[in-house]
Amino acid sequence: MNDFLRVSGAEVFPAHLRGAVVAIGNFDGVHRGHQTVLSRALEIAREQNRPAVVLTFEPNPRQVFQPDVPLFRLTPAPMKAQLLDLLGFDAVIEQKFDRDFAAIPRDMFEREILAEKLGAGCIVTGYDFHYGKARGGTSQTLVEAGERQGFNVCIVEAFSDEGGEVISSSRIRKLLAQGSVAEAAGLLGYRYTVEAEISHGKKLGRTLGFPTANMALPADVELAHGIYAVRLRRPDGTLFDGVASFGKRPTVDSDGEPLLESFIFDFEGDLYGEVCTVSLFSFLRPELKFDGLDELVVQMKQDEAEARALLAGMRPLSQLDLDLTF
Repeated sequence: MNDFLRVSGAEVFPAHLRGAVVAIGNFDGVHRGHQTVLSRALEIAREQNRPAVVLTFEPNPRQVFQPDVPLFRLTPAPMKAQLLDLLGFDAVIEQKFDRDFAAIPRDMFEREILAEKLGAGCIVTGYDFHYGKARGGTSQTLVEAGERQGFNVCIVEAFSDEGGEVISSSRIRKLLAQGSVAEAAGLLGYRYTVEAEISHGKKLGRTLGFPTANMALPADVELAHGIYAVRLRRPDGTLFDGVASFGKRPTVDSDGEPLLESFIFDFEGDLYGEVCTVSLFSFLRPELKFDGLDELVVQMKQDEAEARALLAGMRPLSQLDLDLTF
């Protein structure tokens, strides 16, 4: 079995992956709607004994066309790659996206990128996929291009949740901004997860008996400030339950930048410098300002007890959730 590859553009696509089944899309969040496209690509790859790869775009096209509008990316490129690896893909092609790339005529994208550089055997994408100059390419023009260029095309229809509503990245962003992490997980199919290096803080938590692993998340993360039941995974795969605070620490440091500070249960050691993931299982309460540190410590002990009880009863939502957080 080959190791999962992150490929920085079609220009350097490995020869051994030519003929692959290629799923195309931004896939921010790799949510259940995306997973219908991705699962179909994996099914075809298995049926035809072909490699399975994903073609995505970096940065997200919205960041190119609307640079002044912050975009809360659910899955920055490293996390997206990790999820695609867990799903069973052989590689992700992170195609550089800029205004020059956006201006490529659709027939050039079909011929030079898909047929010539990737040598695609089959393309799988969603019904609303657009590509090429002025978004002139559609799922229908892609089908027609496949007939000319020699690759098959499979178009996947929209996927709706149990309430009949289409699952979208924007819906999930809104839920996370409200603290509705359990509902967001239902749409994602796994617990929302962030990844960052553990950095040094002011070490106040240590003096209070609650040492924390601190992560500075991207500035565009619009996660509700508050307290969460979480699970941390170290680079070696070991998992630890914990309780985390995301916000500006109003009791002690209200002017600071937002930090994710995780108190890890039953852990002794040093995490500084490790790139870890933290998965959010439940929103416990909003961030509060207490009159003093004693009152804060009493509440932190209550938060710990609640998080321990919640996490003890959690079960995987899917195979992806199992692989990521259990």
